[in-house]
Amino acid sequence: MIELRKKTKTALSPTGQPVQVPALAESTIQRIFSVVRLVLDGAVRDGLIAKSPAANIKPPAIPTKEARFLSSAEVSRLLAEVRGTRYEAILTFIAATGVRKGEALALTWRDIDFAGEQIKIRATLARIKGELVSSSPKTTRSRRTLPMTAGIADLLKTCRAAQLAEKEHAQGLWQEGGFVFTTETGTPIEPRNVLRALTTAAKRTGLTGVSVHTLHHSAATAMLEAGVHLKAVSELLGHSDIRITGDVYGHVSTEVAKAAMSSLSESQGY
Repeated sequence: MIELRKKTKTALSPTGQPVQVPALAESTIQRIFSVVRLVLDGAVRDGLIAKSPAANIKPPAIPTKEARFLSSAEVSRLLAEVRGTRYEAILTFIAATGVRKGEALALTWRDIDFAGEQIKIRATLARIKGELVSSSPKTTRSRRTLPMTAGIADLLKTCRAAQLAEKEHAQGLWQEGGFVFTTETGTPIEPRNVLRALTTAAKRTGLTGVSVHTLHHSAATAMLEAGVHLKAVSELLGHSDIRITGDVYGHVSTEVAKAAMSSLSESQGY
């Protein structure tokens, strides 16, 4: 069997030239292993081989990585730095809902149901081969419906009013795409600009290791620490498996840990 190496190594191309083979992520290695094992198991069933070489091999383990998250106070400080800018609305929306950056950028007004107080997440926007492309999410669970709180509804209504004013001002330059978060001419916001706005704000507030996805993680952590059930959080985040949610958000803040211990002590009379 071919050994799946994690480190970058030098190999020869079909023309004999040395090339650098990129490292594979642990999750990619695990998926390759699963496919190879399925193929070999199928060969055994078809009588092509007597025994699968992978039968007694343990699948590669994926190390658990806890997500970087911010406290509610840190999120508030971060959003204060982008207040009054074009990125205030989308970053506030991500922080308040926990949606991914691409999901927020792909959001259209037909996905917003003010009467039913719902938001449909059914696309993601990313730059592919130089073009901004809106496509369906990778998994079925990523296509989901979120409840709309009063605060989020107010945010979206304010965003809509500002957008209509910009549309009137732009007139013939406006490019109608139906997106919720747009530039001054109606086109979707460049993902790199959202990241740049956030990292600049983080630098001003003295926060390190912060990306747009950190807001996604922070929202999830806040929900779990507020007592929301893990399964509900998993569904709201659009995770394909609840185990992903448990592995990534297996942490609790110091304050929550202290509260849990205090509650235990009080219940047992310590």
